[in-house]
Amino acid sequence: MKKSILLLFVILFGSCAELQQVVNNLPQTTGGFGISNIDISNGLREALDNGIDKQVTKLTQKDGFYKNQLVKILLPQELQKVDKTLRDVGLGSLADEGLKVLNRAAEDAVKEATPIFVSAVKQMTFADAKQILLGSDNAATQYLTNKTQSQLYQKFNPVISRSFSKVGADKIWTNIITKYNSIPLTKNVNPDLTDYVTGQALKGVYAMIAVEEKDIRTKLSSRTTDLLKKVFALQD
Repeated sequence: MKKSILLLFVILFGSCAELQQVVNNLPQTTGGFGISNIDISNGLREALDNGIDKQVTKLTQKDGFYKNQLVKILLPQELQKVDKTLRDVGLGSLADEGLKVLNRAAEDAVKEATPIFVSAVKQMTFADAKQILLGSDNAATQYLTNKTQSQLYQKFNPVISRSFSKVGADKIWTNIITKYNSIPLTKNVNPDLTDYVTGQALKGVYAMIAVEEKDIRTKLSSRTTDLLKKVFALQD
């Protein structure tokens, strides 16, 4: 069982060199399944490509965040009162647009930052993998979050800032905040939306990786090729 979990972690998060290291340590055939090391190696690489690229790519598409309830970026608490006030005074369409462009910025940023994310994932060592063997079903994703969040934040933040300009979020939110602050009896706000959306975009990426981790662990339908079915039969 431990070997099966270890294989799954490396499938999701290992580098090609680390995958080959695991393969080299396995017998020529495994458990009577008649599967060769070459098959295992190729299957692990195929699952790695599918597991990371498939889910992160979903976030880069239009409405990848906005219409995905698992990762949709909602307004921070400070701005919820702004949203309500704008709707109360008949500016609901402006409030809707403000929420949408935050999600658009995240979609755009993840598209540009995906190679950075994948590179960070592949730098994790095989020795690190062994530390999560006794963890929960999402231990691999949680470990990834703990090890890479700080570094990825530094990479995502400037991309989010550029994305705000690209999708027009900066202008829309300047207009929203200006209108809100001009309403009598309201307390002025000046939130750091770049920081907020950066954090939410990172949470979204990790959430989708967790989805794929769960699918590979539990669903035969996620094994979309004969090779994947053959390799993942080892953990069933």
